[in-house]
Amino acid sequence: MARTSNPKSPVRARRARPRAGWRTARGSDRHELYELSVQEPTAEIRFIERAWRERRTGRPEVLREDFCGTGFLSCAWVRHRASCRAWGIDLCTKTMAWGKARHGAKLTPAQQARMHWVKGDVRTARTEPADVLAALNFSYFIFKSREALVGYFRAAFANLRPGGLMVLDAYGGHQSFSVQEEERDLDGFTYVWDTERYNPINGDVLNHIHFRFPDGTEMRRAFTYDWRLWTLAEIREALVDAGFVRPTVYWEGTTDEGEGDGVFRRKAVGEACEGWIAYIVAERPARGRQ
Repeated sequence: MARTSNPKSPVRARRARPRAGWRTARGSDRHELYELSVQEPTAEIRFIERAWRERRTGRPEVLREDFCGTGFLSCAWVRHRASCRAWGIDLCTKTMAWGKARHGAKLTPAQQARMHWVKGDVRTARTEPADVLAALNFSYFIFKSREALVGYFRAAFANLRPGGLMVLDAYGGHQSFSVQEEERDLDGFTYVWDTERYNPINGDVLNHIHFRFPDGTEMRRAFTYDWRLWTLAEIREALVDAGFVRPTVYWEGTTDEGEGDGVFRRKAVGEACEGWIAYIVAERPARGRQ
């Protein structure tokens, strides 16, 4: 029931063998630590293709990654197949520049031609119509009102081709509403998910990510998230209001120890556990079909 460690949650169990003293706060890069802690593009791509096979024929080729940050997923997508194209949209020039140097530079010239970096607002940036539009790592929680959330989903709908899929993730559980810190020991550092504040009246939540190191140093507030903690019911209703159909929840299974196992299955009923994460997949109707 605890489900406190799983491969996609804010506190993600990525348990590589620790190497004492390998990292320090001064010698570490916050973007690298973030990617090591909470991103796994191979697993994301595997899920996206599985969700597509369950609904569509053929294979998805065009990915639009909203709030792409370092473009880790988008760059992995264009490496995945020679037919794959990706559009990564983000407002932060510095973060995208880091991603271009870290991931974009490793692409072949042909892959770089299929990887498009766009600095812009995800609500107004226009790209090639996507087969799949992904907004992951709970990034769309930045929209705090229902009007703003539905408005973003409408923009996403417009950037999908008919028959395209929107893929989101979400987290929750009663532990998510508690003011606390959760730690996970990773490869040479400790990842800390800090819920500093939660307002039950309007759903606002203030979270930070800290990184701690074996030498006692700490990178505090490496990332801060001023979000609304949306429920799955609210997200699904907003998707429908924006024009999407069949918003489906994929719930993570558990190990015998009660931890997340990284396997996500369609579910209509979840668990009232301490912490959970889930994917939501919604469809833009194909032409002439609702």
